[in-house]
Amino acid sequence: MNTRHRIKNLKRCFLIVSAILFTACQSDDDRPQPEPEKPINGFWLAEDKGYVIKITDTTKVLYGINSIGCTVIEKNFVPEESWGIPLNLASPDKLIGVAALSASDIEFKRLSTQNEFCLPDRLANTKDPKINFDHFWTIFNDYYAFFETRNVNWSQYKNLREQVTSENFYNILEELVFLLKDGHVGIDVEANNIDINAGSPDLISRLNSSLSGDLIIQSEEVYNALYNQKLQTIATKYLNNELKTDEKGKIVWGMIGNDIAYINILGMEGYSTDAKSEMDVLNSVLNKMMSDLKDAAVSKLIIDVRFNGGGYDMASVNIASRFLDHERLAFSKKAKLGDSFTKSASVSMAPKGDFQFTEDIVLLTSPLTASAAEVFTLCMKDLPYVTLVGDNTNGVFSDILVHRLPNGASVALSNEVYSDANGKVYEAIGVGPDEENRIPLFSNDDFTNEKDSAIERAISLLKN
Repeated sequence: MNTRHRIKNLKRCFLIVSAILFTACQSDDDRPQPEPEKPINGFWLAEDKGYVIKITDTTKVLYGINSIGCTVIEKNFVPEESWGIPLNLASPDKLIGVAALSASDIEFKRLSTQNEFCLPDRLANTKDPKINFDHFWTIFNDYYAFFETRNVNWSQYKNLREQVTSENFYNILEELVFLLKDGHVGIDVEANNIDINAGSPDLISRLNSSLSGDLIIQSEEVYNALYNQKLQTIATKYLNNELKTDEKGKIVWGMIGNDIAYINILGMEGYSTDAKSEMDVLNSVLNKMMSDLKDAAVSKLIIDVRFNGGGYDMASVNIASRFLDHERLAFSKKAKLGDSFTKSASVSMAPKGDFQFTEDIVLLTSPLTASAAEVFTLCMKDLPYVTLVGDNTNGVFSDILVHRLPNGASVALSNEVYSDANGKVYEAIGVGPDEENRIPLFSNDDFTNEKDSAIERAISLLKN
């Protein structure tokens, strides 16, 4: 029915209100029709990640875009398997992945058409080293958040493409990422057995700072030996080999003497074989641990995250919630978006469980304390009853953003900025103790005398 006929009908209805209802005068065609529901199928963009998803009835394809092109990241993309989260429509034009284990969701907006770079005839799919270098440089230029923080002038390396060959390609890329000294930056080529971590040289240098002679870390074997010896010393000398642990060996707890409890949190993930039950299993472990702590009736506690390489942010928040006196702001985060950033998202934490320990705590940290373990340190460091002892944490907070080069190589980078409750950013410097409580993780003196100087310092502080 056209507009003129619709108006005539409405006039007639108002004239005969005593005889018939207004609704009876409308035909089915005249009633306001709801907007047709848009299906999830289509093209979706997460601009801050550089991700485009193509969804059809039968498959999902994940693309990575940058300023000069597009590559396929995963042809048969399953968000639940790759990211551990499902993607759901929040509105007809917004797709959200709600992450129970991460501190922020991932949001996609609907595109009317596919990104022009991702059209089949324009996809970047080549082994040409110069083209691959262009993509590598551009991906970092578009999404990496810390060039200024890490004192790297990225623009001056763009012309290295002229020196790139098939033979030296990964050597040049390795030299560039090593400039960043960022443990969340890497290059992985499974087919070529290439695994480059940009933070490794700086980490080893920090661990070696108080070592000499045969103890200097020059191989993975030496590192593993020192790492295991350190843990063995803690178990035997300080815990008297009387300790409890969760099923996966991620948290160890026990007593140092009769008056100091000790908790070693070795990871912020891996409490369950199924990501869906990760938090439930973790909270069950925490309930048992905190019950033991309550039964011990102690007022002094050492929490050790010196060996913790990270995991899930919300695991860190959950653990920290067992040591809170009241609700607090934990941290905030934002992602690089063009020349600016996304809106900052704040994460709060509140006391959780039947019992919270809020007496004297010493938190032990080291250069191995990384990523989500550093988020835990952000959550704990400003509590009035917490003292830090050890060394600065690693200084890598961002979730890892993964893209793919045209030749299939994966590149990982940091594109998020975390700040503490006061707005301070600890990227590259890490969170650490006051100078008088600064003690290296590895030292000749500790290994020679079979002791742990950081634990010794913690005991001294708690007993004074």
